[in-house]
Formats: sequence, structure tokens, C-alpha cells
Amino acid sequence: MKISLVVPAAVVLGFSVLGFNTWSYGRTHESTDNATVPANAERVNVVRPYRDPVRIARIPPMPTRSEAWSLVCDWTQSESLRKHMLSVETAMRAYARRLGQDVESWAVAGLIHDFDYERYPNDAQAADAEHPAEGVRYLRARGWPEEILQAILGHAHYTGVARETPMAKALFAVDELTGLITACALVKPSKAVRDVDVAGVRKKMKDKAFARGVNRDDIVQGAEALGVALDEHIGVVLAAMQEHADALGLGGVTVPPDQPAPSSTAISGDA
Repeated sequence: MKISLVVPAAVVLGFSVLGFNTWSYGRTHESTDNATVPANAERVNVVRPYRDPVRIARIPPMPTRSEAWSLVCDWTQSESLRKHMLSVETAMRAYARRLGQDVESWAVAGLIHDFDYERYPNDAQAADAEHPAEGVRYLRARGWPEEILQAILGHAHYTGVARETPMAKALFAVDELTGLITACALVKPSKAVRDVDVAGVRKKMKDKAFARGVNRDDIVQGAEALGVALDEHIGVVLAAMQEHADALGLGGVTVPPDQPAPSSTAISGDA
């Protein structure tokens, strides 16, 4: 019994327009997959996905962490601001793993998000000037992915850019929190983030005089947007920062027994 498959020309044309190519095989045709063709096979149109090399060439490659760090160092001289960006990178890696997202792209978004702040601090909080708009214009001109650029714009309320992607929501959620956790560590006699716990962070959140630059509402709203309980959210970010404490400058110091702890340290995560 012979079975014939007839593919209308319009369908074949439609596949071609949509980026697929077609070819035929029969008794004398050698399959490109080295499959055995039955002797009584009828000629059949086979459709396979086609990757347009020209179209692929237009897609810019994902920026590497090395490229992002180079920009951070070129544009930012403040060691504390660099450490903040490293902290946000660390937290973004943790959330990317937790949510099954691309770890490297999320990490790069966290690392680069404040790279223009030192040059363009934006005290007036203009939506389309200075930080983060100026940095995003610079990155967009160099072909950076829109997902990262939209997340950078969205981490600042005053841009008016909605946080629609998981990446954007996570960046907003961890930004202020890393600043608060850093402040909590630096007031410890050891200056070590390993001595910080979730309960201590929650207590400092209630103290409005502590780390005044940190927006508590952003931390709460960020956790809600991610669908994560606040204590759990703090725990995720805290654990990530503890794991990489030395790289963040939060590994601790040896403190003489009679040395008092500093009174407070104001670190703004919403740079």
C-alpha cells in the first residue's frame, strides 16, 4: 500500500517566508540524516527549521562579565559603589538559579546597573537624563540586550519604566536590600556579614535612623513583586552575600576586645 503526502504549494511558500526551507527525497535521493529510504517511498516534501545566517549575525552577543566589570572600573572610582554593584551581582546570581533563569545575563545586569551613577548622579531624579538613562543610552548604542537595559531603567522609580520581566523585578528587589545588609555587617564589631542574620536585618529595617539612604518600601515591594515572603527574600540575598563575603569586602576584620562598634553606616542601595 502506498501513502502519498501532498503539501500545497501555498503551505511550502508559507514555511519559506517564515524562515524554513524545504527539500524532497525519493528512491534515488540520499537523506542528509543518513536514514534508510524505503524502496517504494513516494516523493515527500520535508520541512526543517532554517537558520538565516544573516539574521543571526544581527543578534549582538551577550556581554560578558569581564566586559561589564571593565565598564564598572572605567566609570566608577568609588570602592564602596563598586562593592555595591558586586553585591547586587551576587544576589542576582542567587535569584537566577532559584528561578531557573540565565545566571550569567542576570549577573551582568546586576553588575552593570549603577555603572554610570558616579558620572551622572541625577540628584533631580530626571526620568530621561543622567543615571540610569545616560548609562542605558551608552549601552544601547553598543548593542546591549534590551532585557538588561529595561531592567536597569526599571530599578529606579523615577524613570517610569515598568518592571515586567523576572530579571527587572529581581534587580529592583535586591538592590536596596544589599545596601541594608552591607550596613548591618559594617556596624558589627567584626564587620563581617557572617554575623548578620535575618532577624537582625528585620530589626534594622524598623530603625529609620539606620542606613537612611536605604528605601525600606522598595525592599518590601520588591519581595512582593517576586512572590517571595520578606524573611525568605532577606535570607536568599543574605546567604548569597555571606558565600562571597571576601569579594564583597565583608569578610570581617580582627577587632580588639575593647574596640567599640561604629555607630552606623548609611549605604544607599538606590544609587
